Amino acid sequence: MRGRRGCLKWGMGVVIGLFLLLGGLEIFSGVENRELDQFARTEAGGSFVELDQGVVHYYLEGPDDAPLVVLIHGFSVPSYVWEPTTAYLNKNGYRTLRYDLYGRGYSDRPDLVYDITLFEDQLAGLIDRLQLNGPVSVVGLSMGGPVAARYANKYPDQVAGVILISPEVTQSTSRDIFPMNIPGVGEYLMSAVMEPYILPNLQAGDFTHPENFPSWEAKYRVQMQFKGTGRALLSTIRELVKLNPEVEYQALQRTDLPVMLIWGNTDQTIGPDQIDVLQQILPEIEIRIMEDGGHLVHYERSDEVNPELIDYLDRISR
Repeated sequence: MRGRRGCLKWGMGVVIGLFLLLGGLEIFSGVENRELDQFARTEAGGSFVELDQGVVHYYLEGPDDAPLVVLIHGFSVPSYVWEPTTAYLNKNGYRTLRYDLYGRGYSDRPDLVYDITLFEDQLAGLIDRLQLNGPVSVVGLSMGGPVAARYANKYPDQVAGVILISPEVTQSTSRDIFPMNIPGVGEYLMSAVMEPYILPNLQAGDFTHPENFPSWEAKYRVQMQFKGTGRALLSTIRELVKLNPEVEYQALQRTDLPVMLIWGNTDQTIGPDQIDVLQQILPEIEIRIMEDGGHLVHYERSDEVNPELIDYLDRISR
């Protein structure tokens, strides 16, 4: 779950990984050794539905007649990233839909381009297939921020409002993702370095106090065993340079939908410069800055973030 600064860390990590590999360590053969089939999915909770591009893993929880909140995760940590959020929302009278983006968690890994269009189509298809009538409140985390904005821009009449948590704002460059954008090199590095080492090891950096979440890395590694994960993540990385989140937020401004931002002031992925840009694009955005909150501020500081979510949702959806 990394934005532009995270991509720079990837590049540094890859250089280190290459140095170690070329220095004589055993070449890693890859961690993807399982098919994501019906037997593997028995390990997961939640539900499954088949859409046009594949099977989607989701959780639809809370009172059937309550206002619906849809939660979109970020780059690579799947829907379990929302567990403290959805439990609180359900307890306070909201229905929630959280799901794994294609290529993550227990959703399929179709052989497609993993761009914002795929992810927005997935969300629209899921809501349609589950026959969930709006208006819904859409929450986007990190890379999920532009996805939430794209959905709201396309279906403004079906959206009550948008909540952005640690959202990606500025566009990544080819330099940010180098050398993952080199054909062949990116594929090798994803399999030999990124999946087994760098991506799991970077996850702790999403917290200000990672020592409070000792099992986070192990939980993240589970999805890496399924074939197609690295291909999906690599495609997403390469498509980041084509995604300009600012364009999505500019369009969101024109919808006049209410928007809220939640951001932690110790976020190592999304810095204050990006928040400044977002404020310029969305001058009426409601902002909540959490002290000592990292990139996953909603998870790490759930005791403070959850009441803010309820207060805002009560005002826009009831």
